[in-house]
Amino acid sequence: MALIIFWEGHDSSDHLDWTRAELARSASLKPSTSSIPLGPPVSPMDRIKIEANARDMPYQSLIKPWLAEDVARQQR
Repeated sequence: MALIIFWEGHDSSDHLDWTRAELARSASLKPSTSSIPLGPPVSPMDRIKIEANARDMPYQSLIKPWLAEDVARQQR
């Protein structure tokens, strides 16, 4: 997920020379009959950052009330 977050704030042209890009051709591939997960597992911190981003708030601001809630729940 960190890679996605990186590319949200950066332009690929800063890292690649697209003027030298070439068209790639694939062999005649048959459609897959089943799907397989290819993404790496998302760390808990990445999930928190995704949730905070969905709420349009800093992840630290999301973590603080969650921690306070958990501590209060543990004290009951």
